[in-house]
Amino acid sequence: MRRPLVAGNWKMNGSRASVASLTREITAKLEDLMSIDVAICPPYIYLEQVVRAVEGCHVMVGGQDLSVHVAGAYTGEISAEMLSDVGVKTVIVGHSERRTYHHESDTLVAQKCQVAVRAGLLPIVCVGETLAQREADRTEEVIAAQLTALLASEEGKMTLAASVIAYEPVWAIGTGKTATPQQAQDVHAFIRGRLAAYDSELADNMRILYGGSVKPENAAELFAMADIDGGLIGGASLNARDFLAICAAAC
Repeated sequence: MRRPLVAGNWKMNGSRASVASLTREITAKLEDLMSIDVAICPPYIYLEQVVRAVEGCHVMVGGQDLSVHVAGAYTGEISAEMLSDVGVKTVIVGHSERRTYHHESDTLVAQKCQVAVRAGLLPIVCVGETLAQREADRTEEVIAAQLTALLASEEGKMTLAASVIAYEPVWAIGTGKTATPQQAQDVHAFIRGRLAAYDSELADNMRILYGGSVKPENAAELFAMADIDGGLIGGASLNARDFLAICAAAC
């Protein structure tokens, strides 16, 4: 039985005061969510603040990205070891916004995933297609290539076994559009089937999250699908009531 995970990606939002308030509101209700894993991913500069605030609570704190480098002359970068050092337990890897705005390749995403696991972090590695790719009927082709890069080496296979996958239909992020539960399920089933071609145990155990405009109104129906094991939540994670409602739908 795969344990559901709901992760909130706060992106580039918040202030010290708003982060404190949001964290406090979320942690106040976590005792009702013991049957699932919960993660919150604030901006880098608030990570340590949030780690301290959730101490003793049933929640993981995550980073939104990491460098492939351990240390050195890489201005503006944050290493996996730095994340771990301040108490971070998980990290988002290959988010569509990183792939789009920072031109991160499938190979780089795979490298980041490996670096995260070596540092003891749980990568939430994102895959997904753009609107143009979906309309060109290339969804499976694009996602297959992204998965192939992750599985390209023996280390990659072992790394993926220690990771979580998040399917992001890029066309449904921040647009108000949402894939139907069946559309989401179809892609999740494709991902699991693709993994099964490499290793059936890996496929059976892999948690695959849905990351496309999940809201309290559609969460229960999405999470009821056989191959959807939780969500990577964007905008709705900035509202404690909405985020907690989504978490409750995964229980």
